[in-house]
Amino acid sequence: MVRAVLMMGLATGMMALAVGAVAPAAAQVPADSGQRHGAAASDTAKFEAVDSVLQVQTAPAAAPAPVPAAGAARADSSGHDSTFVVDRVVAVVGNRAVLASQVQEEIFARQGQGLQLPTDPKGQEELRKQVVQGIVEEELLVQEAERDTSIKVTDQEISEGVEQQVKKIRSNFSSEAEYASELRKSGFQTPDEYRRWLADQQRRAAYQNRYVEKLRSAQKLKNVIPTDKEMRAFFEAQKASFEKRPATLSFHQIVVTPQPSLEAKQRAYALAESIAVALRSGGDFAVAAKRFSADSASREQGGSLNWFRRGVMVPEFERVAFALKPGVISDPVESPFGYHVIQVERTQPGEIQARHVLIMPDITPLEADSAKKLAQTLYEQLKRGADFDSLQRTYHDKSEEREAKDVPVTKLPPAYAQAIGTAEAGVAVAPFALEGQSGRAKFAVVQVTARRNEGEVRYEDVRDKIRDQLGQQLAIRRLIDRLRNATYVEVRS
Repeated sequence: MVRAVLMMGLATGMMALAVGAVAPAAAQVPADSGQRHGAAASDTAKFEAVDSVLQVQTAPAAAPAPVPAAGAARADSSGHDSTFVVDRVVAVVGNRAVLASQVQEEIFARQGQGLQLPTDPKGQEELRKQVVQGIVEEELLVQEAERDTSIKVTDQEISEGVEQQVKKIRSNFSSEAEYASELRKSGFQTPDEYRRWLADQQRRAAYQNRYVEKLRSAQKLKNVIPTDKEMRAFFEAQKASFEKRPATLSFHQIVVTPQPSLEAKQRAYALAESIAVALRSGGDFAVAAKRFSADSASREQGGSLNWFRRGVMVPEFERVAFALKPGVISDPVESPFGYHVIQVERTQPGEIQARHVLIMPDITPLEADSAKKLAQTLYEQLKRGADFDSLQRTYHDKSEEREAKDVPVTKLPPAYAQAIGTAEAGVAVAPFALEGQSGRAKFAVVQVTARRNEGEVRYEDVRDKIRDQLGQQLAIRRLIDRLRNATYVEVRS
């Protein structure tokens, strides 16, 4: 429990976002006495005295408690301990040393996250080598991030993060004495020592993540496309960590929307046009949206749609919005939803920030009933063998999704879950109501195309996810290799 509580959510886990994403198995440390890369080996002289500095001569009674597994006692000729090695250097990166205590802390963290430590000496040594290699790679990223003056990590944000983490951890213990006792069991002599360790881990993680995020934003760290062989190997290595595949459902649908009369459309257009004229004369866009817009999702935000790229909105809306100059009020734009008055607020390459007022034509109860009857007619035709795709092309509301694939049954919207029930593949489902804009009902006719029971995850189920995840890992792997080639690195036995 101790390490699971003390290490949970800590920087080791946060570092996985940037560095830990590189599979540990990819790190290989030669079995010789040392490994050097990058800068000239003559730089080693700077570190010759490090080991001796980290050794303290002291009487056994006064010696500080050791970091678990990081120290070693020595005996004098009388058989009494006279020297205690508090720590030792296991690697050097640039001008910084990696200490054995850091390695042990990382192993503690992994253990706290559920890792079963090897019990055989060979397995323990292999784990230690992997951890050393991981810390070296993290250090390469941290040092590079620290050299980038545009990347800032403030003391305040680290302090706040540490306080939140300590508060969370402390809540797991009934008393301060129990908390301090468990800290000591995990190698931290005082709560302040634990705080310092947390601060260091969080600062390192922040530097790594921001450096990687900056490179990605600048398109300087693009995913590497993995081969199918690499993806399958990744899947086999990670298969045990995947949750079971949930029961899923696939279906296609025809959504029938009540159609307004010509007179109702003319009235809606006239209102939209008068709003556009008033806004061009200095009217308040946010006030107009809150008073008139039928778009409940954006109305209370003054009509704001925030930033969006092409392909998000319906084509009729996008054609006008992406052609507008910032500040200009559009003429009424007709879409399947009604009439939009659009204003683009800001632009940047590939996306715009816009707002709108949506005016929807009135729908009478007779028109709503007509849509419901049409949906019933389509359902009857499907039961008699009519072609679904043909009916969908003619009657489906183009603003609605045409199909859904592999949706977890537990994630289905209530209206769909209730109507579809246990229907199997090929079965057409009787029409049911969907709530549209401003509470207006639409009617869906659904045909189930596939149903899968819960089971073990297959490669095909997660292939796209693996491609993205592994592509990010390979990109970071290449970045670390470049940094390593440009930096003095020595890994000691």
